[in-house]
Amino acid sequence: MGRQPHRTFIEGLERWIDEYDVASQVKAIRPVAAYMGDRVLLGQETLDRAREMARDLRRNGRAQSTINNHLQVVKRVLNLAYREWGWLEQPLGDKLRKKSPKNERHVYLTTDQLSELLQAIPDRNPVEKKVIALAALTGLRQGELLSLDASNVHGGRILLRPDQTKSGKARVVPVPEDARPWLEDLPFATTYPRLRLAWEKARQAVGRPDLRFHDLRHSYASMLAQAGESMTTVRDLLGHSSLIVTSRYAHMFDAGLDDIATRLPRLDAAICDQTATKH
Repeated sequence: MGRQPHRTFIEGLERWIDEYDVASQVKAIRPVAAYMGDRVLLGQETLDRAREMARDLRRNGRAQSTINNHLQVVKRVLNLAYREWGWLEQPLGDKLRKKSPKNERHVYLTTDQLSELLQAIPDRNPVEKKVIALAALTGLRQGELLSLDASNVHGGRILLRPDQTKSGKARVVPVPEDARPWLEDLPFATTYPRLRLAWEKARQAVGRPDLRFHDLRHSYASMLAQAGESMTTVRDLLGHSSLIVTSRYAHMFDAGLDDIATRLPRLDAAICDQTATKH
C-alpha cells in the first residue's frame, strides 16, 4: 500500500552502529538504548520518548552537556532514518532541540601545564602519551583519535571521515610537524581502559584530579585563539555544527580586538573636523 513498515528505534540504532564508527559516542549510546527499550517505534514515539529522557536526566541532576550527548544519539538515528535510509517521511531529528549548557565548566591548560601533564605519564605508556599529546595539538575527541588508521593521514593532515565524527561531517585538521611521526603506525596500539588509566594517573600526579580528557579540546581552542585564528577557523577545526556552538569560546578572541584597530589605515582626524566646521 506504499506505507513504510513499522521499525523500532533500536533497529535504527543498530544500523547506525553497523554502518558508522560510533566510538566517540559509545558512552551515550548505551544508556540511551537502555532507556528507549526495544519497543519504541521510530518516529513520533521516539521523539516523545527522547524528550521524556531529557526531562528525567534533568530531574536527576545531570549536566546539560550530558543530556545533549544523549539527545544527539537520538537525533543522529532520526536524521539517518530520514536522509539516508528512507525509513521516515519527515525530518524529525530537526525537532529535537538541545539546550545550551549554562555556566558550562571550561578548563584551558597552558603550554607549561600541558608539558607537566605529559611528563607525568610514565615512559612505559608511550602510546598513551602520544594520544594525549595529539588531543591537545589537534582538538580531536578521544573516540576520533582511537578510530584513526593510515587512511586518515594525508600530507601532514588528519582527514576524518563522516562516520568518524560526532557531527557526521568530514573534517580536516593540520598536525604540527614534530608530531607527524606519531601517525606513522596507526591505529594506536591502546584501548579506552588503558588510555583512561594513564590519564587518571597523570592528572593525579600533577595534582589536578578535576581535569577531564575533554579539557584538552578546550585547550586546543584556546591555543588557536592565542595564535590569532578566527572563530570560523576554530569552528571548522573543532567540527562544530555552527558558530553558535563555537561562541562558548568567544571571550578568548577579545584580546585581539584592539590589535585590529592598530592595523587599520590611519586617517587625519582633522579632515573630519574641518568638514564638520564647513557645514
